[in-house]
Amino acid sequence: MKFYGINEVAIKFHLTKPTIRYYDQQNLIPNLNRNNNGERIFSSSNIHTIQSIECLKRTGMPIKEIKKYIQLIEQGDSTLKKRLEFFLDREKQVNSQIEDLHRTLDEIRWKCDYYKEAIADGTEKYVQEKAESL
Repeated sequence: MKFYGINEVAIKFHLTKPTIRYYDQQNLIPNLNRNNNGERIFSSSNIHTIQSIECLKRTGMPIKEIKKYIQLIEQGDSTLKKRLEFFLDREKQVNSQIEDLHRTLDEIRWKCDYYKEAIADGTEKYVQEKAESL
């Protein structure tokens, strides 16, 4: 089994070493071992856990909620269904965020077109009149 040092993990996930230490202090990385010098050594299982943490963080999930997921993992196979439900719920939330972002992107694109047209006209007056008639 291959083990990784904190520097390798930091580089792999574009994280700072203090962030990784924080995850450890928050008990987000179960079964994290240390070498004879007391340095953290990360197994492939630990790497997978960090990957999941980062995925959930990108969805906007707070550490408190991520801890709940980690606790489910630690409880073993009896929580497989709960873990699936956890991710199905997260999927719904992410899809909702994506829909919101698409609406936001549509508004931004509209504003870009608005200002391009105003620049071409040399004034905002005509574009405003057109926008008000919509």
